[in-house]
Amino acid sequence: MSHEAGATTFVRSPEYSERLYNEDLAPLRPQTWSSYNIFAFWMSDVHSVGGYVFAGSLFALGLNAWQVLVALLLGIGLVNVFANLIARPSQQAGVPYPVICRMTFGVFGANIPAIIRGLIAVAWYGIQTYLASAAFTVVLLRFFPGLKSLNDTHFLGLSLLGWTGFMVMWVLQALVFWFGMNAIWRFIDFAGPAVYVVMIALAIWMVSRVGWSHINFNLADVKFSGSAAIFPFVTAVALVVSYFSGPMLNFGDFSRYGKSFGAVKRGNFWGLPVNFLVFSVLTVITTSATLPLFHEVITDPIAMVSRIDNTTAVVLGALTFMLATIGINIVANFVSPAFDFSNVAPNRISWRTGGFIAAVAAIFITPWNLYNSPAVIHFTLDTLASFIGPLFGIILLDFYLVKRGQIHLDSLYIANPNSRYWYQNGVNRAAVWALVPAVLVGLAITFIPGLSGLANFAWFIGVALGAVFYYFTSAAERASSVQVSVQPIIGD
Repeated sequence: MSHEAGATTFVRSPEYSERLYNEDLAPLRPQTWSSYNIFAFWMSDVHSVGGYVFAGSLFALGLNAWQVLVALLLGIGLVNVFANLIARPSQQAGVPYPVICRMTFGVFGANIPAIIRGLIAVAWYGIQTYLASAAFTVVLLRFFPGLKSLNDTHFLGLSLLGWTGFMVMWVLQALVFWFGMNAIWRFIDFAGPAVYVVMIALAIWMVSRVGWSHINFNLADVKFSGSAAIFPFVTAVALVVSYFSGPMLNFGDFSRYGKSFGAVKRGNFWGLPVNFLVFSVLTVITTSATLPLFHEVITDPIAMVSRIDNTTAVVLGALTFMLATIGINIVANFVSPAFDFSNVAPNRISWRTGGFIAAVAAIFITPWNLYNSPAVIHFTLDTLASFIGPLFGIILLDFYLVKRGQIHLDSLYIANPNSRYWYQNGVNRAAVWALVPAVLVGLAITFIPGLSGLANFAWFIGVALGAVFYYFTSAAERASSVQVSVQPIIGD
């Protein structure tokens, strides 16, 4: 059996428990993704309807265009740093996010962060599928206007036409997922660049219609200047980081495929700072062009393309955003719960089964009702997000400070006191006790009106509190960590 980083084979130890191990959760050998594959992952993650609206909204904060661009660069630069930090342990060991969590929370306690991330993915999976279906129905109505009558009949808050679009998108995503990570790999390698080609073409077409002189990068009146611009500027930076907090947390599900940590870092650089900046500029160009073209600013790309009087442009635009949204949904909200739910019962739930549990659950939460009610979606997603920051802080502090970057690979799969990550009956109470108060602070920020001004910084607050609380609750473990064996360890 080989445990060393870069090994080409992995053989299961007889000591591994069926409660912790299946082939999907096993250490990956070989690790083959290049920096381009990681770059394509981030392209698929950025290029979506949600990403389009988000990038456009930052230009409407009342700041100058250059201030927003600097905020975007600083924010995505921080995302790049955090993504590298969270990527390392999974790439090092070749294991997904829920398995690496066993180091910190215990071999069974890891189900806590796994289920939290899985539930967040279910909510977002449903919402993104609904957004993709909206693009699909635009195409349907353009070619089959008679289908508009299906909008007159509703079931559970969605029209029959909406149900048709939603289930078509549901099935298409399921087909890509069913064929495994190789199919997902090929899809995201194609989807990201394809979206750029069409976005550039759409931007050129819109600019040619209105003229470059009518393009204004400020999508709202400039309200802040000088020192008054500091707070909205910092808020913009925080919003960028918060927007990517979910994919960052489980980025190990993808960095585990990286052939080297260097390849992952290069992919992150091109996929985050460079890609996000180009995408944001294209977004603001097309959004700005809607004002002289349609006499109002339209930040929803689906609404934008539906207003275009050119059928080819409508179809290309709608299909582009549909493809982009499918991309982010698969990489961020299908793969993640697949590993997370499989981790709960590996002997009963495979990777595919875990993914379909999330997909089916996404139907029952009726995501269109969430999306159409800003208050409901705000409290639902902010409540789940209150867990993300603390988890991030606890996992990073444990790996880099407590474990000193070393991973005892066999212990990740052993369900008895022989595992270094057994702690107390498979649960590290120090991590749980650090998580609870940090999460409570996040929930207070979400639900207490007087603290709502801190909501945009909840992720940073959660990271800091989770790390600080874990530093103190894990003091005993740090004291004993000097007396450890060195084999089989994966580390520097």
